[in-house]
Amino acid sequence: MQLDSSNTMRYCRHILLPEVQEEGQETLMNSHALIVGAGGLGCAVLQYLVAAGTGKITVFDHDTVDITNLQRQILYPELSVGYSKVETAKQQLAKLNSQVEINTFNKQFDHSDKSTLNSVNVVIDCSDNLQTRLLLNTLCWSKKIPLISGSAIRMEGQVIHFPMRDDDPCYACVASFFNEPSLSCMEAGVLSPVVGTIGSLQATEAIKSLLNIEPSSLSLLLYDAHQLAFQTFKINKNPQCNVCADR
Repeated sequence: MQLDSSNTMRYCRHILLPEVQEEGQETLMNSHALIVGAGGLGCAVLQYLVAAGTGKITVFDHDTVDITNLQRQILYPELSVGYSKVETAKQQLAKLNSQVEINTFNKQFDHSDKSTLNSVNVVIDCSDNLQTRLLLNTLCWSKKIPLISGSAIRMEGQVIHFPMRDDDPCYACVASFFNEPSLSCMEAGVLSPVVGTIGSLQATEAIKSLLNIEPSSLSLLLYDAHQLAFQTFKINKNPQCNVCADR
């Protein structure tokens, strides 16, 4: 897809940026992003990537819209309660940008879906369980596809961008410090804009990745909404990691 008179004005605020310009916008328009999870994080990621003109988006989620989702999953209207999240998302996103191709899978992402990564330029992990996160990490490392991971609970969240470069750590290096979360948003609650904040940061990192704007070193970004504070922690490669260690 190329810029023409029908979309140059649409994306002019991107084109004005030195980091994007016309070439960068055309890169976005010819990119493919995979989003796993269409919940609170995914709703924010999907809307920004679609609005930004990402050419092709594939999304996985096995859930239906529940009334408890409406507080924070702002892509879904009240009338969508009881319907598939991915199909509702596709309908809503088409209203936002009809130029974007959206492919949906009404299922939980698992190992049988690994072939969907063959044409993907970036993966955004908006899932809610460690098993899926580790699977995505393994697949992304093996294919050297950048992975943007995010999570949120209560009044806090975290984001990390893995470019999957040989000398960098992977998600498994970070996950070795913790286990499956003992509480979910269902038990612990979450302030609705927090998922939007983290999802927006994930979308930012995904677009940067598609534009080849990579972090010089890997840091885990923590967001504390209660204190309106951000903290970063440098992540080192685990020499014993069973995914990315040089063997």
